[in-house]
Amino acid sequence: MLFFSYFKDMVGREVTVELKNDLAIRGTLHSVDQYLNIKLENTRVVDEDKYPHMRSVRNCFIRGSVVRYVQLPPDGVDIELLHDATRREARGG
Repeated sequence: MLFFSYFKDMVGREVTVELKNDLAIRGTLHSVDQYLNIKLENTRVVDEDKYPHMRSVRNCFIRGSVVRYVQLPPDGVDIELLHDATRREARGG
């Protein structure tokens, strides 16, 4: 639940999602659910030369099980909030 609540706070911000097949998609985070399925708007592929068929895709839904990494904007990371949340989760409450 830690990451779900964290990503919910990131809605409306630009993120880059790298998939397990090495495709990286940058876009505005529109929504995320408890399974970490992600919906992006205004998307663009990071390496368009490698994936030219993806140039026309502007909105996409990404199943959480195919996500390798989610890159967040540096100013979007609240380190203290993450530390507190992980400590609470480690204690079980």
